[in-house]
Amino acid sequence: MRINLRRGAAGVVGVATTVALLLAQPSPASATSPDEVFAKLLVKQVTGAHAKEHLNALQAIATANGGNRAAGTPGYQKSRDYVANKLRKAGYKVTLDPINFVQSWTENSPPTLTRTAPDSKVYVPNEDFNTFAPSPPGDVTAQVQGVDLTLPPTPTPTSTSGCETADFNGFVAGRIALIQRGTCAFATKVRNAGFAGAAGIIIFNEGQPGRTDAFPLDIGEWRAAIPMVFADFAVGNELAAIPGATVRLKVDSTLTLGTSHNVIAETRLGNPKNVVMVGAHLDSVTAGPGINDNGSGTAAILETALQMKHFPVRNKVRFAFWAAEEIGLLGSDQYVEGLSAAERDRIRLYLNFDMVASPNYAYKLYDGDNSDGEGSPAGPPGSAQIERQLANFFDRRGLGHVGTDFDGRSDYGPFIAVGIPAGGIFTGAEGIKTPAEQALFGGTAGVAYDICYHQACDTITNINMTALDVNADAIADSVARFAFNTSAIP
Repeated sequence: MRINLRRGAAGVVGVATTVALLLAQPSPASATSPDEVFAKLLVKQVTGAHAKEHLNALQAIATANGGNRAAGTPGYQKSRDYVANKLRKAGYKVTLDPINFVQSWTENSPPTLTRTAPDSKVYVPNEDFNTFAPSPPGDVTAQVQGVDLTLPPTPTPTSTSGCETADFNGFVAGRIALIQRGTCAFATKVRNAGFAGAAGIIIFNEGQPGRTDAFPLDIGEWRAAIPMVFADFAVGNELAAIPGATVRLKVDSTLTLGTSHNVIAETRLGNPKNVVMVGAHLDSVTAGPGINDNGSGTAAILETALQMKHFPVRNKVRFAFWAAEEIGLLGSDQYVEGLSAAERDRIRLYLNFDMVASPNYAYKLYDGDNSDGEGSPAGPPGSAQIERQLANFFDRRGLGHVGTDFDGRSDYGPFIAVGIPAGGIFTGAEGIKTPAEQALFGGTAGVAYDICYHQACDTITNINMTALDVNADAIADSVARFAFNTSAIP
């Protein structure tokens, strides 16, 4: 039986009446718990066909606005407004959360790196060091302080210099951070140095064969409002060995930041100290409309939100449609960075849905307990329970599923980094489907899950409706269950 949840008081009464009838039916106690009842109700309401209507709208927006929905473009703004307006009309509290991204960057003249104490030495720009794009302009003279350096370097890359905020314990604000290349993203090192109060940043190559020279680098992301350069190993090793070394670091550049917006929608009801957060990135790459990546996740969680608008949830549910994921997880990263410790503590868990309708799909669940033993470690405590709840949905339907690593390529990354448990569904991108996955899910082994990943052909014809329908139901099931019961999450 399909139940029409109409707007207004009648809709609330309709839900209450339906639930009362369901609860009155003889059944096992577990089947009458609110999370079970509302999960069944929401799964009935959320369909792939309804989600497809949102995908059609996103395709029309891209078609009318240069063929994409990338951050900073009219296509993204129209996508943002489409989602925000739908959620406002459904009665959610909607916030347009501003974030910054690099709109343009130009280097006006060569950088300067000169040692001024205890003696003088001029390093040669574009030979000994290069500007680390997109470095903001700046001219600073300060003492250099090494950050968790591994000197001499190990035979293979192992340095974690600057990868953790704890690496900056004891760092003196106002100094220039001397950081070694290593095993984590440059953007992470830059961000952590900025948080620690560094006045400038020198990242130097790690020191193994093939990792000694300076060269031009562009991380494409704005992470700290301080000048930064990338130096060869010899420069970094020399500065690290000189007690009290002081340098002048100057970058002459023009950096223009653009502003985009996350769309954050929150239920009116529910415990504000126990927030269930559900996210998908709204932007596409510039090459195409991004209907699978990630119109599919956007459409599925949007439809879930619209259909549960009258649910008397016990926990606050917060839906996030992230901006600028495709240029460095900027929307989710800046959102998490902007939360106070108390606000982070209120988020009980985060569910991420990035690509859920890949044409050559596999049902992949983020490996919260690291049972696959590949790549990144297990997620924060609670992540295993999220994976188990999602797996239960597929198991009840007799559908196969496999694990997928928390590889840091989507918006769960910033949440995991601050200890918030996470999980979600992924149907595959440029990776190649295996014969075992073909046996489990159908499709074609030896072919990418999405042959149009990050391309112009990621259009409305590039989705698998079976995957979209199943995953929309799985999303509805997990959101409803956590909206009423998070007792499984530590």
